[in-house]
Amino acid sequence: MSNVAHHLAHRKEREEEGIGSNAKAIPFNQQDFSTLRERCLRTRTLFCDPTFPAEAKSLGYNELSRYSPKTRGVEWKRPTEFCTNPQFIAEGARRTDICQGALGDCWLLAAIASLTLDNDILARVVPQEQSFQDDYAGIFHFQFWQYGEWVDVVIDDRLPVRDGELMFVHSAEGSEFWSALLEKAYAKVNGCYESLTGGSTIEGFEDFTGGIAEAYDLARAPPHLYKLMKRALGLGSLLGCSIDISNVYDTEAKTAMNLVKGHAYSVTAAEEVHMYGRPVELVRIRNPWGQVEWSGAWSDNSSEWDSVRPEEKSKLDHCAEDGEFWMAYTDFIRQFTRLEICNLTPDALTSDEVRRWNHYQYDGTWRVGSTAGGCRNNAATFCSNPQFSIRLEEEDDDPHDGEDGCTFLVGLMQKDTRREKMFGRDLNTIGFAIYQVCAHYKGRSNIHLGPDVLLRQRAVAMSHTFSNLREMCDRFKLPPGDYVIIPSTFDPHKKGSFVLRVFSEKHAATSPMEEDIDVEVEEPEIADVDPHFKQLFLKIAGNDSEISAFELQQILNKVISKRTDVKTDGFALETCRHIISLLDRDGTTKLGLAEFHALWVKTQKYLDIFQSHDKDNSGTISSHELRGALTEAGFKLNSEVLQVIVQHYANAQFAIDFDCFMGCLIRLEMLFKMFKTLDKKSSGKIELDMFQWLCLAMH
Repeated sequence: MSNVAHHLAHRKEREEEGIGSNAKAIPFNQQDFSTLRERCLRTRTLFCDPTFPAEAKSLGYNELSRYSPKTRGVEWKRPTEFCTNPQFIAEGARRTDICQGALGDCWLLAAIASLTLDNDILARVVPQEQSFQDDYAGIFHFQFWQYGEWVDVVIDDRLPVRDGELMFVHSAEGSEFWSALLEKAYAKVNGCYESLTGGSTIEGFEDFTGGIAEAYDLARAPPHLYKLMKRALGLGSLLGCSIDISNVYDTEAKTAMNLVKGHAYSVTAAEEVHMYGRPVELVRIRNPWGQVEWSGAWSDNSSEWDSVRPEEKSKLDHCAEDGEFWMAYTDFIRQFTRLEICNLTPDALTSDEVRRWNHYQYDGTWRVGSTAGGCRNNAATFCSNPQFSIRLEEEDDDPHDGEDGCTFLVGLMQKDTRREKMFGRDLNTIGFAIYQVCAHYKGRSNIHLGPDVLLRQRAVAMSHTFSNLREMCDRFKLPPGDYVIIPSTFDPHKKGSFVLRVFSEKHAATSPMEEDIDVEVEEPEIADVDPHFKQLFLKIAGNDSEISAFELQQILNKVISKRTDVKTDGFALETCRHIISLLDRDGTTKLGLAEFHALWVKTQKYLDIFQSHDKDNSGTISSHELRGALTEAGFKLNSEVLQVIVQHYANAQFAIDFDCFMGCLIRLEMLFKMFKTLDKKSSGKIELDMFQWLCLAMH
């Protein structure tokens, strides 16, 4: 219970104060950089990070484990211990500051190199005021986007050294350490250095910008990709491209036209020129790893430029030995194999010259028994998945593909993927489907669509596949209208946490689809009681003509045990006490005739509901059928409340027998009744002192 309260209070605080943005990054491991540095300066000590110690476990768990030959002889040293004049950043951050070491994280290095292309984006990740000279205390910090929020990561500057040299990322000169310290901070976030082995530049792009990334196989480039690239550049997106390698010998090998395989290039512009009056589509590429440039058509000194009008030529600044070059788009898609586009959030863009995406982001969970419904193949559970509405109202201006519609991106990212990998756990296979909302529910987000809506239609769009990647991202264009996005694992009953993000060209109203919490329970009418029922009551009630909790337990268990169509473990005494608390109108803590008659009517109603939702006639209902049963009983609850109910009332197989179902409904009815009694202004909020809280909680 305390964990639930802490989670709800913590989430509300973050939403109200904007905590988790880049400007208000969350201290990772609750370590505040300023406080720690001030303490070290005051005590004249150098910081030693207890949460990421200079020990073997911070290196790795397999290839870099304590007893691996690769870690033999490793020492942890501060730059001041092996460099005469260490610098954090000297004369700006450059590509030469990033040289790969003995770790297979070239994907990360390519992403770090992209930071050097934009000082504003670099400053969001690498706070610039840090130094080995001024206020040096052996402590540094960096900021990363992690699964929906920015975190500020504190590290000490003890780096793994072997044979007198840094083991991992280092600068070419050997005296600049921002990249090595950045790598250490990223390793800390992900558990250890070894957890960074293997990955995609997309992952680094996103964690350094908070953007959403798309990937395109250029061998199957969509027909309007050039215009899409041009549009993306106009939106301030980061574009990267690379040439795949087929074996280790291809790494850093040059093609016949002087392109380097296995390296990440940046796409910095897309422009049209006229060659003898005929338009030619060009892209500008930058090689952040060196001065090696494309030597084919449209390269710096190629003859093609002779046919271009001087004013166009000067506008494009086509000739400079800076690692940047132009090439025809047709050559681009032939020479390169992969294009990655990282679309940035509005807060990451400082220029007024670029348009901005509209950005929406939601956290979600798949919980076994309540919201882990699996894909559409699992009809019995699919509708239990979290649901998110999106209303598209405005069509794109000047669409790049010539087709009218509303363009938007959907990214589904599962959380803590590298830490899961470190512990040997496989990632979930994830994806999503998009359905059109029928006219009856149009404009509403306070609902949860059921089988009667979703299973009677086909999805209008979906992720291109289900995969066990960290993120599935796809671009869509749909007509204006109301839609629902349903993220899921491929198989049901797979737990996990995720972030769902939507980037739209025009404003789109988005929100989780959750029912408003409410109750509409009909109170049984207290009319004349049937003489036969009255005679039966007097017989079982005894001399005092009232039924106590102990007597009620015996009666209910005796009655329900004769039913072969429902399963039960017997009514608990606590449930019987709740029943009496709910129905006791005269304060005797017992049930009189009228009160017992009301319970009897209520029990029959709940039994009918229970049986109508027991689809397989098992005598129980599945936890995934619980939402529908509760709705029929008059209770509208959201997914988080349902998760709590399932945890409390379902068995190990996530089945709910009748006594638990009855106990759940009685408990809910009592809680709603308490709340409405205390909510005298009908504001939806109540305020309790400690005495009231304890009395209610112990009730």
